[in-house]
Amino acid sequence: MTDCPLNPEDCTTMPEVRAGVDALDVELVALLAKRFGYMRAAARIKPTRDAVRDESRKASVIAAAVAEAEAHGIPADVIGDIWERLVEGSIAYEFGEWDRIRD
Repeated sequence: MTDCPLNPEDCTTMPEVRAGVDALDVELVALLAKRFGYMRAAARIKPTRDAVRDESRKASVIAAAVAEAEAHGIPADVIGDIWERLVEGSIAYEFGEWDRIRD
């Protein structure tokens, strides 16, 4: 097998599947690191601590992720649960950053 994982539809063995999943997990964590960078930017930009939590924005972000899941034919309920946790974790992180940069 090459260093580049196969596309899912080309996998014929479990080691190939696992290599693809492992490589994708590395990419996902890198994307999440960039997403949390945006949370740091939001903490820096928002003028008040009360502005950190925005329930309408949270609902919009989760709804968009669910819609994307549906468009890709993957379990929308699972994606909704993951995004709920992701957004809540992002809010908690942003609160921490907001407090840290203003101490």
